[in-house]
Amino acid sequence: MLSKLLDPESVAVAGASPKQGSVGYVILENLVNRFRKKVFPINPKYDEVELWGRVIKFYKSISEVPDPVDVVVIATPAPTVPKVLEEAGIKGVKAAVIISSGFSEAGNAELENWVKAVAKQYGVRVLGPNCIGVYNAYSGFDTVFLPAERAGRPPPGPLALISQSGAVAAAIMDWAARRRLGLGFLVNYGNKADVTETELLEAFAADDRVKVITIYIEGFKYPGEARQFLETAKKIAAKKPVVAYKAGRGGAAQRAVKSHTAAMAGSYEMYHGLFQQAGVIEASSVREMFDMAKALAMQPTPRGRRTLVLTDSGGMGIQAVDALEALGLEVPEIPESVAKELKRELLPFAAVSNPVDVTGSTTDEHYKIVLDALLPTALFDMALVITLMQVPGLTKNLADYLIDVKKYGKPIVVVNFGGSELVQRFEEVLEDNGIPVFPTPDRAAKALWALYKYGEIRKKL
Repeated sequence: MLSKLLDPESVAVAGASPKQGSVGYVILENLVNRFRKKVFPINPKYDEVELWGRVIKFYKSISEVPDPVDVVVIATPAPTVPKVLEEAGIKGVKAAVIISSGFSEAGNAELENWVKAVAKQYGVRVLGPNCIGVYNAYSGFDTVFLPAERAGRPPPGPLALISQSGAVAAAIMDWAARRRLGLGFLVNYGNKADVTETELLEAFAADDRVKVITIYIEGFKYPGEARQFLETAKKIAAKKPVVAYKAGRGGAAQRAVKSHTAAMAGSYEMYHGLFQQAGVIEASSVREMFDMAKALAMQPTPRGRRTLVLTDSGGMGIQAVDALEALGLEVPEIPESVAKELKRELLPFAAVSNPVDVTGSTTDEHYKIVLDALLPTALFDMALVITLMQVPGLTKNLADYLIDVKKYGKPIVVVNFGGSELVQRFEEVLEDNGIPVFPTPDRAAKALWALYKYGEIRKKL
């Protein structure tokens, strides 16, 4: 059980500091100002310090803390870590996040083995070392040592990220915050001296707040890990989508992986095959991983691959068809009898073959007419809708029509291209109501493909 690590009630910070700009300062600031539970700063140099408009009491060591402690965050120099961990073990602390670096990734495997031995002796679960640790948007438990003004904190939401790289995790966190993407949990495990991605997968599979698990992986480190991952992921993918991006595909990248977290990158083909067997949806970039995860968290899985493309831009519609067909999704033509009915209600120059092009002279109602006529039928399993809000006849009411279409129980994704205030507000309303929006047709098509792919995975598993 990793609950003490991911969702603690109390935290001690070894290496907490009142010195601005230091790692110990940023972690303490995050926790004091956002964690809604108990925080105990540990540093023998200080007694009481005024910080952030309040008096903060420091403790000389963990043994001095009067209350029980669930997790200790260690941000002290690498050689001191085993002693701090031992003190925590004697105190009865059950989990530790080791931020400190200078272990196996720097050729110091002996020190890392010592940390493992101490943790095992006292039954302390260790995340790291050489990691940024945990971000829990629900409780405010945040061990990321980057100031919030430089790396934004995303709102609570249905996605969880497990990342081998701390810098990648922090960049994703900032990117997600700027896009209001609900990333409820983020964990970076660094050198993986103890807690593995497989255990984190199991923890998030058991958490009802998490709808989709995303993984950034560079390489496995220990014998037997690949098999363990395969068996666990297979069980989880049958119930909850898992999306992964494997970095370190070529020779030069694999050398970099080894010096980064002391992991073995292994051949990319092995990971590709592993993901396929496990029912893990593979992304080709971090951005694509979150495009797919967003759709999987918001939309149902389709019954088949037949896709309706509805657009007010002929050129964008053609791009969407290209992207969908390249992914193996179908864009079937609308039967003549149905097309005739639509013709009566749309503008005389609208195209009703699929893509349905309501043209730049469209109104909100034209979108509603097409979706209400086609989505309840057996002709289509899902829809890709392109709305260029620069068109004068479109208003914010279009968002209500699109949200209403959810009643048909079929996946719908929207392409909305542009940066005006109206465009941004339109996107926010849709996403707040569970309809994913993408800036380009190819990204929307890949999101629909992920929904279709996950439907197939569930059938198979």
